[in-house]
Amino acid sequence: MSFFIELIGFNGMVGLLGLVIFIFCYKYSIGIFEFVERQTLGTRTYIMEKLELLFIEIPPEKITYMLLGVSVGAGSLVFLIFGIMSKWLIGFILGVFVAFIGFKIPKPIVDYMVNKRIKAYQNQMVDGLQLLANGLRAGLSVPQSIGMVVDEMPSPISQEFSVMLQQNRIGVPLEECFDNLATRIPTQDNDMFVSAINILRETGGNLAEVFDTIVSVIRERVRLAQKVETATAQGKFQGMVIAFMPFAILIMYGLSDPDSIKRMFSHPLGIILVIVATILDIIGTYIIFQIVKIKE
Repeated sequence: MSFFIELIGFNGMVGLLGLVIFIFCYKYSIGIFEFVERQTLGTRTYIMEKLELLFIEIPPEKITYMLLGVSVGAGSLVFLIFGIMSKWLIGFILGVFVAFIGFKIPKPIVDYMVNKRIKAYQNQMVDGLQLLANGLRAGLSVPQSIGMVVDEMPSPISQEFSVMLQQNRIGVPLEECFDNLATRIPTQDNDMFVSAINILRETGGNLAEVFDTIVSVIRERVRLAQKVETATAQGKFQGMVIAFMPFAILIMYGLSDPDSIKRMFSHPLGIILVIVATILDIIGTYIIFQIVKIKE
């Protein structure tokens, strides 16, 4: 190896390395550009789509500024704070870590908000379908029964059904309105409800009785889901305990003997190890929660 370096020289090695990197980037250029787009504009687009499902309207420019603020802004602030204390290397390491976390954390937050909304919609489906069935029995049409749900029920089900009515009023077929609802709320119960109403509107049948059957099925699913949640609660609690145990031990050591952990937060190697340990702890907690999670 040393003979090869002496033969072509240092500049030749740099040029050869650059050529290898160029060939690699050229060969996988499409995948690289798609990855970069997903991690930049793709993140903003993803957040905008999720906020649209939440009926939250924020201009794309503001979302960009928010992403830059919680990532680059927060990382720069950490870097400056440690720079004032003349700890530039530590500030740089923590700043990069904070910027990375700040850029990645909005996605899980909006996902949590969307899942919370979907769960609230599922909890309202029983009452909403009963209202639909009562309206159909009273002689109302399907759009009129949907309007009754919009007037009587709280959000999110009233918002979702209101979107269907608005789409139908501007000329969208009712079947397509229900398909759009299934796309916005991708749950098995909602898919069953949309499929049943679209099929019966084409073939004919008693929609009120079908809604009563769907309500019974949903109630049974909710009962089973509550049983599963009770059975997995212990595993989730154990996962939380294991996740917070390292931090609890760190606090205990910090209170009893502060000098023993000082270098962990003052030396660059100690900070790197703390960051790595935190990441591994998060990964381990995620794996535990995935193990105890039972898919419906």
